[in-house]
Amino acid sequence: MHLPTTKTALIRNSVQRFRLERGMTQQDLATRVGVSRQTIMNIEFGRTHPSILLAYRIADALGISVTDLFQP
Repeated sequence: MHLPTTKTALIRNSVQRFRLERGMTQQDLATRVGVSRQTIMNIEFGRTHPSILLAYRIADALGISVTDLFQP
C-alpha cells in the first residue's frame, strides 16, 4: 500500500479543497487544465505529483496562486 508523503498529502488536500470550494468536479477541473479526470484524481490521492506547468494551470483554473495551492 502506498502512503503519501507529508508534502504529497498537503498538495492533494489543497487541490481537492479548493476544487470543492468552487463547486467543481474532478472532470470540470480536468477539462479546464487539459488533462484527464484520472490525472486530477491521482494528484488528489497523492499517487502522482503535478509538473510545475500543470501546478500553475491547476492554480489558474481554481483562481488562486500556485503558492496557495501548496500551502497546508
